[in-house]
Amino acid sequence: MKKTITVPYDEETVKQLCSGDYVYLTGTIYTARDAAHKRMYEALEQGKELPFDIKNNVIYYMGPSPARKGRPIGSAGPTTASRMDKYTPALLDLGLKGMIGKGKRTEEVRHAIVQNGAVYFAAVGGAGALLSKSIVSSEIIAYDDLGTEAIRKLQVKNFPVIVVIDSKGNNLYEIAIKEYMEDGSA
Repeated sequence: MKKTITVPYDEETVKQLCSGDYVYLTGTIYTARDAAHKRMYEALEQGKELPFDIKNNVIYYMGPSPARKGRPIGSAGPTTASRMDKYTPALLDLGLKGMIGKGKRTEEVRHAIVQNGAVYFAAVGGAGALLSKSIVSSEIIAYDDLGTEAIRKLQVKNFPVIVVIDSKGNNLYEIAIKEYMEDGSA
């Protein structure tokens, strides 16, 4: 099923998303990769505030290439989500409602997604140039010394993602493998 939602969004919106849904995001999302996640985690451990209000927001695991003339951002493909897994449960506990990346997540992250009413989306790897066309603006808001790994605030319009893990814990990767095996194609 195809759905269009505005970000940030709340738990009621999350409950309507099902593993396998095609979703188009419009609104504000934030980027953060390994180094930015480490800094946010350390800030939390020190009792400091995060550089943006994480509640009901979405983090895109992405570090862009330089923008071409007339564009707000360069190629903007997803990075492997599992590299953020050790930091993710703490961010979900603070109200993070979505993550965009590629690849599998740990069982601990899956449990935290269910416990906190969130969702994990996948963006198509290798399609960074195409994905960047859905990014209307890009602004570095924190950790600019990290270069491409700085936290950015993005305005997106019809940004295409697929629900991998929904708020009930259904995992598209596991479902697809099971269906493939049952189909007798293997």
